[in-house]
Amino acid sequence: MSLKHAVLAALLEGEASGYDLAKIFDVSVANFWAATPQQLYRELDRLAEADLITARVVEQERRPNKRMFSLTEAGRRDLAAYTSTPPRPSAVRDELLVQVQACDEGDTAAVRAFVARRMETARTKLARYDRLRERMLDGRDEETYLGEAERIGPYLTLMRGRFFEEENLRWGARALAVLDRRAAAEAVEGKPGKSTAETARGA
Repeated sequence: MSLKHAVLAALLEGEASGYDLAKIFDVSVANFWAATPQQLYRELDRLAEADLITARVVEQERRPNKRMFSLTEAGRRDLAAYTSTPPRPSAVRDELLVQVQACDEGDTAAVRAFVARRMETARTKLARYDRLRERMLDGRDEETYLGEAERIGPYLTLMRGRFFEEENLRWGARALAVLDRRAAAEAVEGKPGKSTAETARGA
């Protein structure tokens, strides 16, 4: 997958400015494809040059003029063709999991704090996804929405983001329980846990 197709897919929602797209990415697309505003603006310029999107200038009296972007027919065809291309296997690179893997030789208290922080981030994202889900459902139950909605792709990707963060919480709770049980057992046996300073000295 490329940022190109993530932007084209986001524009299926309708005409949007670069600022609008940055907000869309931050709220919903970020759960499966992250991009900075600078990356988005550069990609929008490339897509416009390739005639996959159009850009029209909207004049504003008290603010700088803005460009509004929309899909062209060529852009829709490109995106449609992309959906039939087999995706590459996803690769996981998670620095926290490397730290967890090495926690027995390192600062387990610090690793525990990092796991707890990951859980807090997951809770924050879940709350944001739930607010977006409520807006999408607009008072309907899920099955009614899925039967009536013109497009279901955004809802399905939102579900994936929610499931991912829920799994982060389940794993985090289990990891904390294991780390706490090990720490309690070591305390009973009189084995002090390694501090950050001791780990740095190779204690």
